[in-house]
Amino acid sequence: MEEIAKAYDQSKESDIYKLWQISGYFNPDNLTGEPFTIIMPPPNATGTLHIGHAYEISVQDTIIRYQRMRGRKTLWLPGTDHAAIATNTKVEKILIKDTGKNRHDLGREQFVKKVEEFVEQSRGTIQSQIKVMGASADWSREAFTMDEPRNLAVRTAFKKMYDDGLIYRGNRVINWDPKGQTAVSDDEVVYKPEKGELYYFKYSADFPIEIATTRPETKFGDVAVAVNPKDDRYKQYIDKEYEVNFADVKLKIKVIADDEVNPEFGTGAVGVTPAHSMVDFEIAQRHNLPLIQVIDEYGKMMPNTGKLVAGKKTKDARAAVTEWLSQQGLLRHIEFIDQNISTAERSGGVIEPLPKLQWFVNVNKKFKLAKSQIDGIKDGDEVSLKQLMKQVVENKQIKIMPDRFEKVYYHWIDHLRDWNISRQLWYGHRIPVWYDKSGQIYCDINPPAGKEWTQDEDTLDTWFSSALWTFTTLGWPDQTEDLKMFHPTDVMAPGYEILFFWVARMILMSTYHLGQIPFKTVYLHGIVRDITGKKFSKSLDNGIDPVEVVNQYGADALRMALMVGVGAGNDVKYDQMKVKGYRNFANKIWNASRFVMQSMQGFDVKQFTPNPEDQKILDELNHLVAHVTKQMDELDFAHASEELYHYFWHTFADKIIEDSKKKLLDDALKGSAQLMLITILETCLKMLHPFVPFVTEAVWELTHKEPLMIQKWPSPHEETRK
Repeated sequence: MEEIAKAYDQSKESDIYKLWQISGYFNPDNLTGEPFTIIMPPPNATGTLHIGHAYEISVQDTIIRYQRMRGRKTLWLPGTDHAAIATNTKVEKILIKDTGKNRHDLGREQFVKKVEEFVEQSRGTIQSQIKVMGASADWSREAFTMDEPRNLAVRTAFKKMYDDGLIYRGNRVINWDPKGQTAVSDDEVVYKPEKGELYYFKYSADFPIEIATTRPETKFGDVAVAVNPKDDRYKQYIDKEYEVNFADVKLKIKVIADDEVNPEFGTGAVGVTPAHSMVDFEIAQRHNLPLIQVIDEYGKMMPNTGKLVAGKKTKDARAAVTEWLSQQGLLRHIEFIDQNISTAERSGGVIEPLPKLQWFVNVNKKFKLAKSQIDGIKDGDEVSLKQLMKQVVENKQIKIMPDRFEKVYYHWIDHLRDWNISRQLWYGHRIPVWYDKSGQIYCDINPPAGKEWTQDEDTLDTWFSSALWTFTTLGWPDQTEDLKMFHPTDVMAPGYEILFFWVARMILMSTYHLGQIPFKTVYLHGIVRDITGKKFSKSLDNGIDPVEVVNQYGADALRMALMVGVGAGNDVKYDQMKVKGYRNFANKIWNASRFVMQSMQGFDVKQFTPNPEDQKILDELNHLVAHVTKQMDELDFAHASEELYHYFWHTFADKIIEDSKKKLLDDALKGSAQLMLITILETCLKMLHPFVPFVTEAVWELTHKEPLMIQKWPSPHEETRK
């Protein structure tokens, strides 16, 4: 045979990837067997991939390559997410930096055009980076959450839910981001611990009850004081109404009894500000109390708050109110406490609860599920979205890995409020609703005829469109062959941090629109952190570019460094030394393979059978095959990769190959040794391929015409080379 290079050349990885693409085996149309589907969690179209994406891609590609070798008709469908808030924010920052203009200076049409140009460029970059990691995805089916097929699907989904009464327009208190100038969902709120103050005071000298609050500036919007009905201290005041003068603003305060009030917190009496607290809004709904808004969209006090604070930012207003209370002798004392401040995940702005007319998804409303493939729910049964989300996990149709996240999932559903899907952004799926001058509402997939109709200015929450991802990527609302063949999908493998953002909402949408689960298994991977355990972030300047790592050490080395010993749900500490170590492993695979292949002169598999000593070694190999196969079936990649690494390096390369060198010089033992060596090598190459696809394929193609990626996974019952 031709001389084999002495060292593995990782720069050939791109050539190997091109050969895979040319082969057509990324496309399930060129495969046979039972379907196996993964829909790729779409990375945001906001620039480039980070090391966490590299980990996620490695996990999914390992699964898909294993299943392809098991004879499944594998589809790994790639795509990107338009990520409305993140993309709007990023492009506007670029715009301000480059031109000094913001989106309002450009206008909606021109700004959206700028965003689309940025996204198109970013998507190309992201696709090339995914390929660098070795992703064997079917690029012929690539999707984008904002392309026309997905846009039609979003409009169709909205219309159906609107017609069923599950989407409604209502005036409710929502999370408002004054910095980003948009509403955000509960799950997009990040809580940051801070030192704070709890202020104890009375509204006026003649008011009988002392209250406690962390936000005295909001008290201009108070309409009640709530106490626990079992609290004897306040029973005499319940249902009484008082008129008070609070910093020259007249307030009407009613004392109400509510079971939700904690008598142990503060004074046991809380001011109820329905317009600026979700908890207080719910209290107001129960007691039919009015809403008085006193803070505007920019986080400033409104004119109805009087001369003391009107026009001030909330923090400045807090200081002014505190000083006034002190001057009036109404401030009893201040307690220093630890508190969590609500901030917007994307902009970092401090969240201001505000009453807004928005579109919501009703998660508690009962409706008839037309068709159901959900265990325990029949066609036509009355259910709620919450019930659907819970049922499919409780009945084990969907398995969440690791299972400790099931409790977290149930807790989230139990406390789930109606989902605010309105966003005050320009780039995104425009809400398919139109209004005429009389206030009439028209909702449909297509706009109404006539010029008197105006479309809703808001766009939909990004998670609304991405929640449809498992089935819209397969052609829904059309009943396509892909949809019939590949849905429900088999595995969804995102990070655990988006269990609520996305996984739960995919379950909601798929069970409602299709009466099917979206996937059978949720494999939640952990977060990739730096060597000290900190999250990668721009502020810490500790980011890692996976493409740079691949260029230096190879994709196989990075994949192994991220996966060996790391189980589902566990965080990964990125260590450059580990990557370097696994580059050495790729070289070890190459060198061991080179030795075995160059030892095959005069070997004919049909002429030899293993002797007892070599058969014992092959029997041990079969035990490894059986064990690793079980681990792969259980998605236990942490241990499968670790066992394969140790077996190949320490058992095969260090011991078996070394021991075989004498056998190869003995004509009586040579044939058996050759058979044993080539059997172990090819078996190991097959089992290692899902983890280190490039080096294993590079070795395989030296002696085979058909690619390793479609070879049959080794059977634990094989005792000789097939």
